[in-house]
Amino acid sequence: MSDQQVDQGKRTWLIATGCAGAVGGVATAVPFVSTFTPSERAKAAGAAVEVDIGDIKPGEKKTVEWRGKPVWIVRRTPEQVAALKDNVPQLADPDSKRTAYPTPDYAKNDHRSIKPEYFVAVGICSHLGCSPSDKFQAGPQPSLPDDWHGGFLCPCHGSTFDLAGRVFKNKPAPDNLEVPPHIYLSDTKLLIGEDKKA
Repeated sequence: MSDQQVDQGKRTWLIATGCAGAVGGVATAVPFVSTFTPSERAKAAGAAVEVDIGDIKPGEKKTVEWRGKPVWIVRRTPEQVAALKDNVPQLADPDSKRTAYPTPDYAKNDHRSIKPEYFVAVGICSHLGCSPSDKFQAGPQPSLPDDWHGGFLCPCHGSTFDLAGRVFKNKPAPDNLEVPPHIYLSDTKLLIGEDKKA
């Protein structure tokens, strides 16, 4: 056997093992790198949600899920919108100045919404995370003041919120209901989770 044949054999062996090592390295790297891309479930958990609001009648509420939380879309009647100003002296934070839940600039108004008719909020009490009940009917009712104008009552510890999600004074809940980022795509389509057009 000549030296040239031995060198050729070593060379072939080195190339073969080098290729096998490269294939093995890629096979190991692909699953590792793929762990850096978010799963479909993770993408869905943070994804914006498009909602058809055309079927909500005045005085009604629709609930959807966004990031695992209930989001309420309330279509207020003209009377309910007008009554919001009557609640101001009784509210803990009528201007949404507290920062526990950052309120978008477009919701820093008396009705806490882009359009006065529609109110969009995360339906979780800021006290201990319970979900308040609808108490849209105005007037005296059990667990509510006699001058009630409509809103929400948290059954866990009695916190009350008006129809703009603003918490009343001297209640366990420390903050107003959270207003999530949202934008109107049309008169009947709402996108929850984003507030700027891409």
